Amino acid sequence: MRAVSYAQFGGPEVLQVVTDLPVPQPGPGQVRVRVAASVLHPVDLMVRAGRFPAPLPTGLPYVPGWDVAGTVDAVGPSVGDLAVNDEVIGFSPWLRTTVGAHAEYVVLDAAWLTAAPVGVPAGEAATLPANGLTAVQALDMLALPPGSSVLVTGAAGQVGGFTLALARVAGLRATGVAAAGDREFVESQGAAFVPRSDDPVPAVAAGFDAVVDLAVIGSSLMELVRDGGGFVAASPPLRPEPARGIRTFALNVQPDRARLGELVKLVESGDIPLRVAGVYPFTEAAAAHERLARGGLRGGVVIVP
Repeated sequence: MRAVSYAQFGGPEVLQVVTDLPVPQPGPGQVRVRVAASVLHPVDLMVRAGRFPAPLPTGLPYVPGWDVAGTVDAVGPSVGDLAVNDEVIGFSPWLRTTVGAHAEYVVLDAAWLTAAPVGVPAGEAATLPANGLTAVQALDMLALPPGSSVLVTGAAGQVGGFTLALARVAGLRATGVAAAGDREFVESQGAAFVPRSDDPVPAVAAGFDAVVDLAVIGSSLMELVRDGGGFVAASPPLRPEPARGIRTFALNVQPDRARLGELVKLVESGDIPLRVAGVYPFTEAAAAHERLARGGLRGGVVIVP
């Protein structure tokens, strides 16, 4: 089996295409997916560089890759609702499994997968699972009733775009902080636009029911949340202490078949946009890492076999 892999930490140059990995076999409750597309995330760059701050369950070498879009190729015991040739999407919680999807085949729990959106190319569909579920889980934690106001920083990024779309679907009043060139996209999702600056707090009126801080601006944004509101940080170490009755949360995305299935329906109805910034074959994985590291992308970096 071919896969993107690295046997030492370092820059993009440590990535290689290996050709002799064994084809994985599904166990109970698992399926094997023939991968059509996967997606590169910033955390993949951090792990590859040896900068991830927590221990991982296995050691090098690693095959990276969280999201997958592809076709079920084999089914293990006790899988009753997926069959060979089903088109699926989902993701591996890589920091917990180190099971990577930048490979020709990947074995995942059936509970982490759902039917792929009909009529959507695999490269686009692969951008949905991890980032879409991150956005869903951010809003689920806040549990805001329709009509509530939410400020989203990093609003034109992958998670930010999904958050704006889901806020619109939920009847929330969203405001997005993003670069000046992203105004059209932010407003296309029904959100008010605030241009990004070194200190966005003075540019935004206080009194939001909640903030989702995807740009890691930090606890200064708590000033913009009303007493008793909510605040979602981009990761657990960035979660501020509660104050003034404000509930604080941190993102730590988990697979969720039911919620991912709901996202698929929203994609099929046109309520959620899927954006692809570039498609790279395995042999150009280093170039994909370099491009993502430069930043400024407005879509997923897709890896294909």
